[in-house]
Amino acid sequence: MQQEFKIAGNRIGVLIGKGGETKRAIEERTASVLTIDSEEGLVAVEGEDPVQVLLAGSVVQAIGRGFSPENAFALLMDEDLIFEQIDLSGLAESPRQLDRIRGRVIGREGKAREQIEHMTGTHLSIQGKTVAIIGLPDQVKDARTAIEMLLRGVPHESVFTFLDRKRKEAKADMLSYYY
Repeated sequence: MQQEFKIAGNRIGVLIGKGGETKRAIEERTASVLTIDSEEGLVAVEGEDPVQVLLAGSVVQAIGRGFSPENAFALLMDEDLIFEQIDLSGLAESPRQLDRIRGRVIGREGKAREQIEHMTGTHLSIQGKTVAIIGLPDQVKDARTAIEMLLRGVPHESVFTFLDRKRKEAKADMLSYYY
C-alpha cells in the first residue's frame, strides 16, 4: 500500500530530523518506507500493512501541519488517538482575513489555543490554511466544535463556557460509569 502527501518545504527538515532520526523512527515503528522529494515537498509512504501505512501517514501529516515529532509520535503510542484537520481556505477571501481567522483561534499571546488544548486534552497546530488537532475522538470532536464556533464569530467566553460544560459532562459520565 502507498500514500502520498504534500508538505511545506520548511517542514521537510523536521520530518527528516537530525541525521535522519525522525524519518528512521517513523519507518521502524510502522514497518514502512518514506520517500521524500524535498524539492517538490512530496512524501510517499509505502508498506505491506495498510494500518501501519495509515499510521505513518498520519504522523507525516501531523509533522507537516506543524506538530513537533514528539506530539506526532503520540499517534503511534496510543492507537486511540486521531489526527484531524480543519481547512480554513474557504473562509477567507484575502490573506488578511485568513490572518484574522487564525488569530481568533490562536488568541492574544496564544491564550485561546492553550485554553482549548487544556480544556479538551488535545494538541493544536495552526499553520497556513489549516488547524490540526491530535487527541482522542471525543476530545477532537469538542475541540473541533469550539474552533468552528470561533470561526463563526462566537465570543471566546461563550466558547470556553461550552468547553467547560462539555468537560463537566465527561466527568459526570465517567463517575456514573464507575458507580
